[in-house]
Amino acid sequence: MKRMLFVLCVVAAVAGPTAAVSSAQSNKTIVQVAGSDPRFSTLVGLVKQAGLANTLSTGSYTVFAPTNKAFAKVPKATLDALAANPDQLKAVLTYHVAKGRLTAARVTKRTSVKTVNGAAIRVKVRGGRVFLNGSTLVTKADIKARNGVIHVIDRVLLPPSSGN
Repeated sequence: MKRMLFVLCVVAAVAGPTAAVSSAQSNKTIVQVAGSDPRFSTLVGLVKQAGLANTLSTGSYTVFAPTNKAFAKVPKATLDALAANPDQLKAVLTYHVAKGRLTAARVTKRTSVKTVNGAAIRVKVRGGRVFLNGSTLVTKADIKARNGVIHVIDRVLLPPSSGN
């Protein structure tokens, strides 16, 4: 009985801070949550440059968020071209966003997710892992925000019209 009580106390101690962080994050918008995480500084900078920060702070969205490491895999010339072409930058960024709050449980029941861009992202579950468009891995799911959810991905997604 004492051992059971000890285990419950340990679980509560570990879960407590996590719940507090999660609760604190869920009071922030998607942009604020991403902006407070250094892994997303490139994404947040591009979202602001494209004029999408206000949009992603209102309404309900799901964001498939590439990390800085994911952006580092994109050739510099491609990033420079996107930065120089606001319409193309918006097209790529909105291809990472779906309307509504799609938790991992909901995403994994689908074969595709329609994005704000208008194109769809293919979803496949293999070996208990979620892949988008065949090779992009969801590395962390269900980061909650007040107006949606963020799923961390290991590559930048390019919409079909961009050569994907």
